[in-house]
Amino acid sequence: MERDKLHLLKKVIESAENSIISAKEIIADMEGKPVKESRAIKEKAQNLSELEKDRVIEGVFDGESMIGPDNNVYPVHPNYASKSKLIPGDILKLTIDNEGSFIFKQIEPAPRKQITGELVEDNGDFRVIAEGKAYKVLLASITYYKASAGDTVVITVPEEDTENEWAAVENIIKKS
Repeated sequence: MERDKLHLLKKVIESAENSIISAKEIIADMEGKPVKESRAIKEKAQNLSELEKDRVIEGVFDGESMIGPDNNVYPVHPNYASKSKLIPGDILKLTIDNEGSFIFKQIEPAPRKQITGELVEDNGDFRVIAEGKAYKVLLASITYYKASAGDTVVITVPEEDTENEWAAVENIIKKS
């Protein structure tokens, strides 16, 4: 009985923390403030190469996009990021073909670990509450696995980047 109450209280606190994080993001968006980028990702991106004549650029995945060595942002298709289970810190190679199409390839995965958490939904955005933190996940992953709020989610996160807000979905364990 006490364990159930303790578990419920922890879930309520996690949900409140998630709501606060979402509220802060909405306020920042309304004020026109840029989305927080991890310093580690920006530093890693500056050390990569950019070959203009070949239209090949190396960059670092930040959860949604690739950041190039010039700090330019190159959008990564959510289905590719979801299928490839990309996480922040992964190094990608972008080839821009003659017609302007973006072709990404993961060339160096970031050190990673898997953790388990609970899927929550907040105004159409999905997060996984795991180890006391709310991780953003791509909608493409949620729809692919047909997940819903309350499901248990196995996610992959960077091993060391504590500023990271993104995770890749590995698997879903449907609630009974």
